[in-house]
Amino acid sequence: MTTTHNLGFPRIGAQRELKKALESYWRGDIDTEAVAEIGRELRARHWQLQQAAGLDLIPVGDFSWYDHILDMSAMLGAVPERFQWSGEQVDLDSYFRMARGRAPSGEPAAACEMTKWFDTNYHYIVPEFSPGQEFRLSCNKLFDEVAEAQALGYRVKPVLPGPLTYLWLGKTRQGDFDKLELLDTLIPVYSEILLRLKEQGVEWVQIDEPILSLDLPPAWRNAFESAYNRLQLPGLKRLLASYFGPLQENLTLACRLPVDGLHIDAIRGGEELDTLLSWLPGYKVLSVGIVDGRNIWRTDLGSALQQLAAIKEKLGERLWLAPSCSLLHVPVDLAQESSLDDEIKSWLAFATQKTEEITTLRQALDEGHETVAERLELARNAIAARRSSDRIHHQAVKARTATVSEAMGRRSSSYQERSPKQRAWLKLPLFPTTTIGSFPQTAEIRQARQDFRQGRIYEADYCQRMQEEIALVVEKQEALGLDVLVHGEPERNDMVEYFGELLDGFAFSRYGWVQSYGSRCVKPPIIYGDISRPEPMTVDWATYAQSLTDKPMKGMLTGPVTMLNWSFVRDDQPRSETCLQIALALRDEVLDLERAGIRIIQIDEAAMREGLPLRKGDWAAYFEWAVGAFRITASGVADETQIHTHMCYSEFNDIIESVAGMDADVITIETSRSDMELLQAFEDFEYPNEIGPGVYDIHSPNVPSVEQIVSLLRKAASLIPAERLWVNPDCGLKTRAWPEVEEALEKMVTAARLLRS
Repeated sequence: MTTTHNLGFPRIGAQRELKKALESYWRGDIDTEAVAEIGRELRARHWQLQQAAGLDLIPVGDFSWYDHILDMSAMLGAVPERFQWSGEQVDLDSYFRMARGRAPSGEPAAACEMTKWFDTNYHYIVPEFSPGQEFRLSCNKLFDEVAEAQALGYRVKPVLPGPLTYLWLGKTRQGDFDKLELLDTLIPVYSEILLRLKEQGVEWVQIDEPILSLDLPPAWRNAFESAYNRLQLPGLKRLLASYFGPLQENLTLACRLPVDGLHIDAIRGGEELDTLLSWLPGYKVLSVGIVDGRNIWRTDLGSALQQLAAIKEKLGERLWLAPSCSLLHVPVDLAQESSLDDEIKSWLAFATQKTEEITTLRQALDEGHETVAERLELARNAIAARRSSDRIHHQAVKARTATVSEAMGRRSSSYQERSPKQRAWLKLPLFPTTTIGSFPQTAEIRQARQDFRQGRIYEADYCQRMQEEIALVVEKQEALGLDVLVHGEPERNDMVEYFGELLDGFAFSRYGWVQSYGSRCVKPPIIYGDISRPEPMTVDWATYAQSLTDKPMKGMLTGPVTMLNWSFVRDDQPRSETCLQIALALRDEVLDLERAGIRIIQIDEAAMREGLPLRKGDWAAYFEWAVGAFRITASGVADETQIHTHMCYSEFNDIIESVAGMDADVITIETSRSDMELLQAFEDFEYPNEIGPGVYDIHSPNVPSVEQIVSLLRKAASLIPAERLWVNPDCGLKTRAWPEVEEALEKMVTAARLLRS
């Protein structure tokens, strides 16, 4: 029989129970045992869902209080010195202080760096390594959860980040050294973990090595064989899992490794299946990731079965079926959706439905198509209905994209010519201060938005409430002494969802939540059809805010690449085509803002790097259309209009030329957690335009001191000419509370004034 399994299940709960529990714990409303009980309930529910769907092996260790890479750091005792860890078991509050800088107990400290998990919108906590780094087993969380699942009667498959991937994702501190040298001290602890799991009666362990989908240096490729030779343990089988892309030159390496099975991503690397089958040793199982773990479209079961039939004939019982990667990246359950209309809903599958698709494929392969004929017919009809639906294709949109010219993506003058014109009317001081866009979204704001959506208040009452909030935000910014203001975005539920709701071609779920990091969840829009803008989206809010102040007011938009990368995107046309459609819709909005008198417009591209292909050979093609889409959005304005953009968590060294190619007048970036390390790229390349390096880490509740901000800005000024530096937080302030925001911004303004003098 074909074995079915899953690489991981969403942790947050169908109703975001984990988010609510964590935030209650951090506030002190519940204690450690109460939050632990909520975790147990969630795990038990998710294990039961997967078993009920018919999976043979249930993943354990995929549940995390914040992040699975941070879990591994805790298990290995890789706790940076500043957290004053006792050296015993890593307790929950030490764990949370690493994640967010603060916990109910323990001294606050600078949180560990956070960055994107490969090319997804999930964030992981970056491990920190120092010379002489030691590892030792320091957390029993995985073993406790294995025992917990076994006691409930489940056949478990523990999940571990692999040792090479763990080291690759970390960064060195306190001196530059080759972190691969740490492998010899890391492998014995991994061996100890595997031995403990074997003693618990575990048969299979899943070891994730997604870096096999990357361009690896020879030393790292060579390290795989020696590492996995040392990780052999009689009586315990190891499934090596790679995902997010094809293996390419790492294919034969992966097949040769001394493990018992190999998982491959057949969604992003399906073209390699024939080659892989010819290299796979006869004793290994092959887990085929045939259901897309990163998007929400229903699987074409008929097509999948055609692909699997030949593999089944060759491998027999050595064929395993699974999603392409962990289902962490999709919502929990489509069944609870009430906002989506029946037609669009019939095209979709969330995590629970994807596990059911896996077992349907298994039954069809092992027992014959007739045993699941009704399910196959339902899937076939849904796929056909989506392809033929008149809601998807609009000739006017396609005709407009066909008219796009190279000239539409160029400003009329260079930055050197534009800048004096912008400075002449802005009249800003040295080190001008601003924020990234959003201000705290209080419970009252969210309640007003909910009341309006549910028809409890009229539109006029809602607009008045939002205008009151905008007036408050403008007043506070003026009192703080900020130089360039924003309206605070109280009307926006999310930086992508807000715009998607006002564009044609987008649909929205009610419960389609996905974890971004920790307790932060997002509800990605669903791009199902051609995209256009029926009417202006932000002009009234921006012009109202500008009417309240003589200071410059920024118009705030989310850029086309970020709209694309933070949505569930249609898979029936190239992503580049969808991105161009968004860019043209946003170009209309930019020009309307300019006509309304808004002369600073920020077009956020927080996810520009996130969409970067994992292989460098594919980068040029991506940047051609991604940077092109941004320029289409931004380039229609006059020289006097200043275009800003914001980018998150971007290692800029290897993409700096493409960032410069966006030709934004000002770019703001997140640099505080990395202590301004990211700015080195802007100096080495001699970045020509203006830069706002973030000086306040908004992802931590800690408020920086004036001295800390001054120190960061002095580092920045040593790398970038002071006349081209802006002063701003790392990101939007939506998730923070007013007291800490006002304190932090007051210190930020004070630091800027000190530097001016």
